[in-house]
Amino acid sequence: MAVKEELTKLGLHFIIVDLGEVEIMETISTEQLEELRIALRTSGLELMDDKRAVLIEKIKNVITEMVHHTDELPKMNYSDFISEKLQYDYTYLSNIFSEVKGITIQQFIIIHKIERAKELLLYDELNLTEISYKLHYSSVAHLSNQFKKVTGLSPSHYKQLKDKKRSPIEDIGNSNDLN
Repeated sequence: MAVKEELTKLGLHFIIVDLGEVEIMETISTEQLEELRIALRTSGLELMDDKRAVLIEKIKNVITEMVHHTDELPKMNYSDFISEKLQYDYTYLSNIFSEVKGITIQQFIIIHKIERAKELLLYDELNLTEISYKLHYSSVAHLSNQFKKVTGLSPSHYKQLKDKKRSPIEDIGNSNDLN
């Protein structure tokens, strides 16, 4: 809504392409671009015009959607899924992501899967076997090993903790630290 309002104020015609993505129909002047950037910033939004930054955000959004907001993870390889979804070669996506974020796409996915496992452990509706199946781990042992590597705790120890610390989705994988 804020973006639409600011674009309209500037007299620009646009199409909402996707969540967080707008296509402007005319050439935008440097002054209009700066006005838009300032107006969006006051609304708590940021204008991303760097194609690499935009692509990184799209990769992060696909992974977040895939791990946190769908009941069933894709049956295909994650690399194929991400590549198909974004219509780019996976090697290209992977290289840009690693260069910019300092971790691989695979590491980013693992961090998100472990955060999802924490969430499912908190709900206490599924046992560890069901969680490992739901998150496409080959075994409970594989999930447990990754869980311990990322959190420093076993899933059962994590479940026993009184202060169960989870990270907001938008903060997951934002540092080079995997803990």
